[in-house]
Amino acid sequence: MGRAITIEDVAAAAGVSVATVSRALRDMPNVAESTRRRVRDAADELAYVVDPRASRLAVGRTATIAIAVPVLDSWYHAKAVAGIEALVHEAGFDVSLYVVPTAAEREKFVAGRGAWWGRCDAAIMIDVGVTDVEADRLLLGGARLVTVGTTTSCFSSVTIDEAAAATCAVDHLLGLGHRSIGLISGERHLDVGFRAPTERRRGVEEALAGAGVPLLPDRQRSGGFSVQGGREAINGLLRSDDPPTAVFSMSDEMAFGAMDELRILGRTCPADLSIVGFDDHDVSEAFGLTTIRQRVDALGAAAARLAFRALSEPDAGPSHEELGTELVVRRSTSAPH
Repeated sequence: MGRAITIEDVAAAAGVSVATVSRALRDMPNVAESTRRRVRDAADELAYVVDPRASRLAVGRTATIAIAVPVLDSWYHAKAVAGIEALVHEAGFDVSLYVVPTAAEREKFVAGRGAWWGRCDAAIMIDVGVTDVEADRLLLGGARLVTVGTTTSCFSSVTIDEAAAATCAVDHLLGLGHRSIGLISGERHLDVGFRAPTERRRGVEEALAGAGVPLLPDRQRSGGFSVQGGREAINGLLRSDDPPTAVFSMSDEMAFGAMDELRILGRTCPADLSIVGFDDHDVSEAFGLTTIRQRVDALGAAAARLAFRALSEPDAGPSHEELGTELVVRRSTSAPH
């Protein structure tokens, strides 16, 4: 028996996001008619139908899924939430969104004292960590939980190999001949369990160590995962005594700030500095940014599917899915000049 066709398959066939497929098939506004036709044609060709198990779940206690994120002002988290919402709304559920920006708020949320407890059938936590002790307590209390970006022994999860992806980015720069490589990091929300900065740093360090290239303190700046932070970080790197010839940025948004700041300073990328980002943001192609692509909306959709599985199959064990990443080479990187 073949694998069931999913909304992600339709999105891939139509060349759009999961959220766009959901909007198009539900005749919602803000979808171009040409896109709507393309989505419908793809759905018809694949014989896609809504998962009846997910639809039947809408008669549950609340028909609401909680989503917890550490921050809203980032492309990544907005994209992941959109991927979740597409499947949740398709199944007749509502979404309740919670921002968990501090350690105190995280503890409150996972301790079951947050507003979601008892009001939602399941929760999806994006980059908000849960200890095994907390997970055990939630499981005993009857919670249905899925984590994105972190893992527990009790609940299902969706992740990428952050360290391996960062290693791939740095290996690309090393392969071009760069030996003076800088890092724009993003130490943010580590206290709520956001593990990407730590894992991506580990990947960078492993790649450079393997090539015998040091990651010097003066070649590192934090950009806070923002465009403005990227601007400030690149200024700091260029003012160092031995500025790098290439930089790995832990997010595309920081890379955008760095690239635009180079333009303001009268420098060009990659002639004066090669830059690699992370995410493959919607406008990365327009910037010509070489980056690590992760399918963020598909990651959200996978989390939603696992949440529905936890509701429809309460006795099933946890499932841990690791989505792939890939290096997308564009014009922001070249051999050192």
